[in-house]
Amino acid sequence: MNSTILKTATRLLLPIFLIASILILWRGHNQPGGGFIGGLMAVIGVALYAIAASIDEARRRLRVDPLVLAGVGLACSVLGGLWGSAAGGAFLQGVWPFYEYVSGEGTKGWPIGSVLLFDTGVYLTVLGAVCAIIFALEEAVFAEREGSR
Repeated sequence: MNSTILKTATRLLLPIFLIASILILWRGHNQPGGGFIGGLMAVIGVALYAIAASIDEARRRLRVDPLVLAGVGLACSVLGGLWGSAAGGAFLQGVWPFYEYVSGEGTKGWPIGSVLLFDTGVYLTVLGAVCAIIFALEEAVFAEREGSR
């Protein structure tokens, strides 16, 4: 698409979508939200950029092959699940090594642990898989258009 308005708006909206997706990911490992919704928000930004610029430009902007991103995300999710097993619990049990309850003082530390690793993996898997699907569909449509001319 060759729209100046869409290209300008996308330049402004892409960072907003990406920041919102990271905030939803970060918030979601303790509250509603998480990796799936955050990943879909990031995909919206990438898809909008692909429509405004081109698929090739969106691939360059993503910097990593979408299927590699999905594979890394899947590995993070599995590691997050195995972390609970290794800590003596069950698969996907939450483990927070830097967060402890201190009697009378509440909690201390950062709530970062296996749940955030799992959600980050889901985020990357959703981002990579859906971007790969969008790119493949758009390339198929482009090839069909070129073939009919």
